[in-house]
Amino acid sequence: MMHAQDIGRMILERTGDAHEIEVPFGEWLHLGPIHLPTGWVVRVGRTAIDLSPTRNVVFMMLAALLVWLTIYLAGRSLERQRRTGSGAPRGVAAMVEATSLFIRDDVAIASIGHKNGARFAPYILTLFWFILYCNLLGLIPYGEKPTGSFMVTGALALTALCTIEISGMVALGPKGYLKTIVFTPPGTTGFTAVVLTLIMTPIEIIGKMVKPFALMLRLFANMAAGHFVMLSLLSLIFLFGNIHYFRWAIAGGSVAFVLFMMAIELLVAFIQAYVFALLTSTFIGLMQHEH
Repeated sequence: MMHAQDIGRMILERTGDAHEIEVPFGEWLHLGPIHLPTGWVVRVGRTAIDLSPTRNVVFMMLAALLVWLTIYLAGRSLERQRRTGSGAPRGVAAMVEATSLFIRDDVAIASIGHKNGARFAPYILTLFWFILYCNLLGLIPYGEKPTGSFMVTGALALTALCTIEISGMVALGPKGYLKTIVFTPPGTTGFTAVVLTLIMTPIEIIGKMVKPFALMLRLFANMAAGHFVMLSLLSLIFLFGNIHYFRWAIAGGSVAFVLFMMAIELLVAFIQAYVFALLTSTFIGLMQHEH
């Protein structure tokens, strides 16, 4: 029977990153895991940066490839249907078109505005599809969920922060953008204005940092929690496997709860991709206006 410390280590190893990829039925076929190359170290001064690919990197590349294939094949199908005049889109192409139009019109343009929303729609769409595929890849057998790592969600939040701040600087100009940092409450003058400005400026800077941090933490916590819960439920089989009379009841109940959690995780995968895209659009829209 697996000990409690072994179960804890198993959960942490399965939910963490690694330099190997598990192969389906690898133990039975004596193939073992695929070991990724290591030692790709780049030195910048005295700092060593490890660029060796990990399991998360491989599945992020797979997610990016799936995003490209989805949009490319749907675009080819829609172009062919319109060229031949065969009517409305059907099948997967109709689903991709409807989803993309919804994200563009009801998320990007609705949050940012008709003037600039269409310019940011490709970025918001890319975020949505990429995060969605990263979430879904963790639900397939031997798959990995890159968004279950705060390093991945942090990188996504960093791109959002750069887009938010740079777009605000371009839209408002240097003087207008500075007012979003050095904030003087309207109606205040003299000594009171100086004091309130000194108080509010750090708060405004912290507010700019909190937004991407919230994006990072929300996506990471929601996606990592699902794996922890499912693996913990499966571990009940090993913890109580020595109880002869209730062994099959515990195993059946554990599997049933895991299947229920997987159904919830499937819903969460779509919701979190939508929420990340929606909040990024909202933050971009807020930075387009000086007030």
